[in-house]
Amino acid sequence: MFNKKIVYFLMFVFAFLSISALIVNMPEKKDAQVIEKLAPYFPYEITKTIGGLDLIDKRSGEKLKLDNAKVFLAYDDYLKKWGKTHLKIEGNRLVILDDSGTPVDSMELTPNQRSFIQKFFFQQ
Repeated sequence: MFNKKIVYFLMFVFAFLSISALIVNMPEKKDAQVIEKLAPYFPYEITKTIGGLDLIDKRSGEKLKLDNAKVFLAYDDYLKKWGKTHLKIEGNRLVILDDSGTPVDSMELTPNQRSFIQKFFFQQ
C-alpha cells in the first residue's frame, strides 16, 4: 500500500514544518533585569487562558485575542512600541516615563544592558 519511503518523507516534512514554525515564532532574547524593571509599567501582560495564552491590556482589561503562536511576537512588538515613547537613556541611566512624559522610575545600566536597550527598543 504505502511505501516506507513515503512514510519517512511525510515524517520528515512534518518535523521540518514544526521546527520552522517554532523558530519563526520565537521571541527575541531580552535582558531579564531590564524587563523585570519595566514589567510593572508596561501596559500589557501575558496571561494563561483555557485556550492557551493571551495578551491583556492592563489599563482596560481587554483581551487582545491573538493566535497562540503569535502571542510572544505580539508582546515583543507592543513592548518595542511602548519603549520608544516611554523610555529614555541619559548617560548610563534608563529613565522610565509615564504616558504624559513624566519620569516615574530609573535604573543604572551596565554596558550590556545599555546595548540591549539600544538594539531592542530604538533600532529597527
